[in-house]
Amino acid sequence: MAATGFKDYYAVLGVSRTASADDIKQSFRKLARKYHPDVNPNDKAAEAKFKEVSEAYEVLSDADKRKKYDQYGQYWQQASRAGAGGAYGSPFGGAYGSPSDGGFDFSNYGSFDEFINELLGRFSTTGGGGRSYSYGTPGGSAAGPGFGYDTAGASQSFDQEASIRLTFSEAFHGAQKRLRIGNDSVEVRIPPGAKQGSKIRLKGKGPMNPYSKQPADIYLVVQLDTHSFFKLEGDSLTAEVPITPDEAVLGGKIDVPTPDGSVTMNLPAGIRSGQSLRLRGKGWPSPKGDRGDLLIKVVITPPARLSDTERQLYEQIRTSRTSNPRETLINTQL
Repeated sequence: MAATGFKDYYAVLGVSRTASADDIKQSFRKLARKYHPDVNPNDKAAEAKFKEVSEAYEVLSDADKRKKYDQYGQYWQQASRAGAGGAYGSPFGGAYGSPSDGGFDFSNYGSFDEFINELLGRFSTTGGGGRSYSYGTPGGSAAGPGFGYDTAGASQSFDQEASIRLTFSEAFHGAQKRLRIGNDSVEVRIPPGAKQGSKIRLKGKGPMNPYSKQPADIYLVVQLDTHSFFKLEGDSLTAEVPITPDEAVLGGKIDVPTPDGSVTMNLPAGIRSGQSLRLRGKGWPSPKGDRGDLLIKVVITPPARLSDTERQLYEQIRTSRTSNPRETLINTQL
C-alpha cells in the first residue's frame, strides 16, 4: 500500500496494538461475517469494508509483516523492500536508497520513530518529575504510523504538536515547565485553567520550514491527569458527595471540599440521590481569570453497619411510614 493511503490496521479490526494472534483472528471472523458480500448483496460500502478488513488481517496475521508494520507504520512495505536490497519512496519526496546514494537505509533504525527523530529531532524535559513529551503532526499521531509530510509547497505547515501531562493541581493553578527543545532550554508558562486538549503555543520553536526558511511553531496539547475527587466535565467542575438517609430526609448543613478548601453547604430537606447543588465561583478558572461554578452531586449512602439503636429506629420508621415512593408504579406494565 502506498504511504499516502495508510490505514491503521489495528483500528480497522478494532483491536489494540498488543492484541494476541487469537484476538486478531476472532475480531476478523466477526467483522468478516458482518460485512461479507453474501450477507450484504449489492452493498458497495459493506464490500469495501470487507476488503479493508481482509487486508488488515492479511498483514496482522502474518508475524513478519506485523513486525514490519509495527516498526515502520505506513512505510512497512517500503522497509521490507529496502531490507531486500531495493530503494523505496520518501515521504518527503525523492527516494531512500543506500547510504552511498545519499539516501537512508531503514536497516539502520530500530523503528520508524527512530528514523523520524533523526530527521526532525525530538525535544524532552529537563525536569518535571520525569514526565515525557513527544511530538507529531497537528491532528496526527506522534511520530508513529500516519506521520509524514507531502511537498505541496511553501504553504506546507511544519508546525508540530506535543503532549504535555499535567496534574489537576497544575492545570488549575497554572505551572512553570522547563523543556529542552533540541539544544535549547525553554521555560514554558502554563496558565491557570488549562483543560484536556488545551493548546499552548511555543512560537518559533519547531523545525525549520525549508521553503520559508522560518522556524515552525510547537503546540503543547494538555493531557490532564484524573483526580480522586474532582472531575472536569466540559467547563464545569464537578464532585460527588455521599450523604446519609437522615440528611436526605431532614436536610441540614454539610462540609464539602472545594479547590479553595472546605466550605459549609446547605442541604435542602427531601433532596434526592443524584441531584446536584451549585457552589458559585468555586469551579474551574476561565481564560479571562474568573471562576466557574462547582457542581456537587449528592449520593444517598446507607450505613454499612448499624448499631442496635440505629436498627431499632430504622425498623420503627419502616413500620410507621405513611408514604410509598413506588405508588405510581403499581399499575405499570407493557
